[in-house]
Amino acid sequence: MPAVEWVPLISYCLITIFTPGPNNISSMSMGILYGYKRTLRYITGIALGFFLIMLTGAFVAAVLLALLPAFESYLRIAGALYIAWLALETLRKSHAIEIEQQAPHGFWHGLFLQILNPKVVIFSLTVYAAFLTPLQGYFHWQLAAALILAALAFVSCSFWALSGSGIRHYLNHPRVHRAVNLLLALLLLYTALELSGLIAWLCAFIPVL
Repeated sequence: MPAVEWVPLISYCLITIFTPGPNNISSMSMGILYGYKRTLRYITGIALGFFLIMLTGAFVAAVLLALLPAFESYLRIAGALYIAWLALETLRKSHAIEIEQQAPHGFWHGLFLQILNPKVVIFSLTVYAAFLTPLQGYFHWQLAAALILAALAFVSCSFWALSGSGIRHYLNHPRVHRAVNLLLALLLLYTALELSGLIAWLCAFIPVL
């Protein structure tokens, strides 16, 4: 398999996919209101839509990198800035969750939600153009990565749907959600530094001091 920077990749994927967002919050809401079985079709739609967006992101990233090879370095910087912004947002936001009464959504609603979910669209471009560039030209590996990411999205939404009210109870506790936010923010900042190349630069520079 082509060489991939696994630590920042895994940190970025897990934090982005498993932290609160449109997919997870809506899945949790439906899980609380209607139960996991009635939410499963919606979650399946989310996973398939997520998979399709990941494949699209892989194709778009490949085209951009082919037309402009220097685009990788620019996207790394843009991705690092975006991840750093996510870290700051994580530090200042609350995980308090409001549950609205709504009719249960189905498969197609979950699928089309991905097209309108900027978090997923930006994630697809960042993960393929900044973290998974070694997979460019290896469609089977890009396909495998999209399947794994979609599976993670399915697991994440299932987790939030199954444990909804319990998650809401604990994360609404001020000390708990502050600690969780701080940990996630630090992991995101590490990912941003690694992606930007600053960590590699510091490792090369510090021994000279």
